[in-house]
Amino acid sequence: MEHFFEVLLTCPLFAGIRREELTSMLDCLGGKTVEISKGAPVFLEGDPAQFVGVVLSGAIQILRDDYYGNRSVMTAVEPGELFGEAFSCAGIKTLPVSAIALKNSTVLLLDCKHVLTVCPKACQFHNQLVNNLLRVMARKNLALSQKIQVMSHKTTKEKLMAYLLDQAKRKQSPEFVIPYDRQALADYLGVERSAMSAEISKLKKAGIIDSKGSWFRIQRP
Repeated sequence: MEHFFEVLLTCPLFAGIRREELTSMLDCLGGKTVEISKGAPVFLEGDPAQFVGVVLSGAIQILRDDYYGNRSVMTAVEPGELFGEAFSCAGIKTLPVSAIALKNSTVLLLDCKHVLTVCPKACQFHNQLVNNLLRVMARKNLALSQKIQVMSHKTTKEKLMAYLLDQAKRKQSPEFVIPYDRQALADYLGVERSAMSAEISKLKKAGIIDSKGSWFRIQRP
């Protein structure tokens, strides 16, 4: 586990925590590390809403299926990022989403009750963890509002360009790699993959963007 400590120290949940505190902290929290193969679930919709997950390596995709089985990608989670915290802290019994490994991944699972409840040892880090968790959830609410802004556009082209320009702004560079393949990007934008691929081809021919796989570059406005 110690070889993942550098990743944990980049995780916002552990902000303000010293490296030498991590071993005793993880023992106190009852953290467990699991290996997830590409395409396999960390958890599925309907499972108990119990754990807060931290991606240590690989990538995890959060998915939601509607009544007819249509799949929507909510987000992709990369090393050092959290997932599942909103549901486990909300007090709901079962999860309304699934978490699937995009590639072979290692995940740290923490029981939410252990995170939120001060242990008998009165460890000093618990208050810090709770403050950090609230900050993470607030930031994710902001990210959700940004997705709503992207989804508010009417056409596939407008949604695609809104997303790409937002990514360029976040990375402060016209060249960037997104955390989705083409199908996952279409699911995230709520559009048909064929229609989105057609728009990407048109934008490339027009010299507005360049792209290969998950790599994009904004050529001009």
